[in-house]
Amino acid sequence: MTWLLLPFEVTFVQRALVAGVLVSLVCALVGTWVVLRGMAFLGDAMSHGMLPGVALASLSGGNLVLGAALSAGAMALGVTVLGRSRLLSPDTSIGLLFVGMLATGVIIVSHSQSFAVDLTGFLFGDVLAVRSADLAGLAVALAVTAVVSVLGYRSFVALTFDTRKAHTLGLRPVLANGLLLTLVTLAIVASFHVVGTLLVFGLLIAPAAAAVLWVRRIPLIMLCAAVGGVVSTVLGLVVSWYWNTATGATIAAVAVALFFLSALASRLWHRVRPTDTDTPADQEWSEQTS
Repeated sequence: MTWLLLPFEVTFVQRALVAGVLVSLVCALVGTWVVLRGMAFLGDAMSHGMLPGVALASLSGGNLVLGAALSAGAMALGVTVLGRSRLLSPDTSIGLLFVGMLATGVIIVSHSQSFAVDLTGFLFGDVLAVRSADLAGLAVALAVTAVVSVLGYRSFVALTFDTRKAHTLGLRPVLANGLLLTLVTLAIVASFHVVGTLLVFGLLIAPAAAAVLWVRRIPLIMLCAAVGGVVSTVLGLVVSWYWNTATGATIAAVAVALFFLSALASRLWHRVRPTDTDTPADQEWSEQTS
């Protein structure tokens, strides 16, 4: 087993591991709601919708995180405004904003002398170049995400299950939806410059989706998603070390591969032992309103 531990004797790999664990925990908390609410397309759109802000900040010498935050905020605001229209479906609105923001970002980045490098860095990040300050930022993002997740838990469950009934119970689903969008934005913005949008989105969706196949309780889904993200990070770092592959992309690929293995195992298991088909939100909501 020495070969498994060998890469983690190097300092920059140790920092990459810590960063991956922190990102996994943040993404587990947020990604569970993204998966349960069917917001995967929105998460993808927001992760790539940051490109205009990042590109402008890069060309002007400004703060990349601030540029990403402003761009992601504009994307979230656009989704909220267009989402109120009865003439457009949510997917249509998100798709239009996604393409528009991504195209604008590529146009801006194309004026840079290092177009390919900038865009590659945005998509894949450089987890092996993580600094102590980056780890501190991720730790703060995790703390904020955990606090909001605990305080808004019941409202998030209501929002996932039945928005109209949430109104009657005074759970303020509009505010809950805004907080959820804020958490998605925070997870993406806090992590992209460290590990890239590809890895953030991979850890946001794949571990939570794999967990949903096995457990019904939302807290357990979050726990399993966190474990899955950490395992993906460790395996991805080891594979990247020995195969000399792009680290961020390798971690994301491992997370997706683990999801498909989980899906296959779950399908075989449920053929042998059929279980109920209630969703986690159904069970949580029925218990809270009973």
